[in-house]
Amino acid sequence: MLDVVIVGGGQAGLALAWHLRRAGREFAVLDAHARVGDAWRRRWDSLRLFTPNRFNALPGLPFPGDPDAHPTKDDVADYLQAYADRFDLPVRLDSPVSAVRPEPGGGFTVRTPGRTYAARRVVVAAGAFHTPHVPAFADRLAPQVVQVHSSRYRNPAQVPGADVVVVGAGNTGVQIAQELAAAGRRVALSVAAIGPAMPQRWLGRDIFWWFSRLGTMGLGPHSPLGRRIRAANPIIGTDVRALLRQVDRLDRVTGAEGRNVLLADGSARPVDAVVWATGFRPHYPWLEVPVLDGTGAPVHRHGVTDWPGLFFLGLPWQRTRGSAVLGWVGRDAARLGDRLLRGD
Repeated sequence: MLDVVIVGGGQAGLALAWHLRRAGREFAVLDAHARVGDAWRRRWDSLRLFTPNRFNALPGLPFPGDPDAHPTKDDVADYLQAYADRFDLPVRLDSPVSAVRPEPGGGFTVRTPGRTYAARRVVVAAGAFHTPHVPAFADRLAPQVVQVHSSRYRNPAQVPGADVVVVGAGNTGVQIAQELAAAGRRVALSVAAIGPAMPQRWLGRDIFWWFSRLGTMGLGPHSPLGRRIRAANPIIGTDVRALLRQVDRLDRVTGAEGRNVLLADGSARPVDAVVWATGFRPHYPWLEVPVLDGTGAPVHRHGVTDWPGLFFLGLPWQRTRGSAVLGWVGRDAARLGDRLLRGD
């Protein structure tokens, strides 16, 4: 029987694996992808992190390159692969988990297509980006209208036609809208409200230098300032004013009919394509343990569930603002690692 099975071989799972490897524990990291880092490789082509290299390290290995440069998504993927190799972490690739079941005497059975594992404890480090959310009324758009969720968007070539609506204006939505406008599309951005814009650099320093110095990445989800930042969902690094001079601003999309999206103000907008930057919903169909709420989201406190031996890691705002961020997830991993090594 293994001490721990970690479900998910992204940055959270690898950071925790580093602690367990150093302690000589018997464990496995199960990942559904063919290569470490593939979740990053599949994101859109031009994606760069907001955080400069100096803030992107996992425990034990600096992120390579110019400390002030912002890495591409492939740079991150390659770093994660190098990290797993460097520390000889036991990542089992092509191993999607099909079931996590508690055993009557304690511990868990974890099933994959090729193997079944027995473990005293399980850590779900599968991230927060599970099932792309697209409104049900999207089905009422005409077949000629191209629809792409932001998770499957790669570049403007996927979005033919002249008139495009990007639905959702978080950081992903505004970046995709900006890229499509630069590629010559007539872009409209549909959103009820756009969060406050923050520049990538301020007073000669990267904004994450300021976040680090001021301690804002360590804010808890229930602290007064943490609640305000979480609700505001700030836009980082995109000049929103300049963007709104290039694209149309639309009210919230509330429906669809034929080649039109229907807006909350009662108007309609004809479209050739829609990019749904509408986020994700939690999805743990394989987790046969009663630790999810009515929406399918995990019920936990700082990643600790009420079921003995079952934990989560790498969720947004799990403990702090940085809990799901590459360069900060190691702090949560260290705390959980200590708990696991104590046998809690």
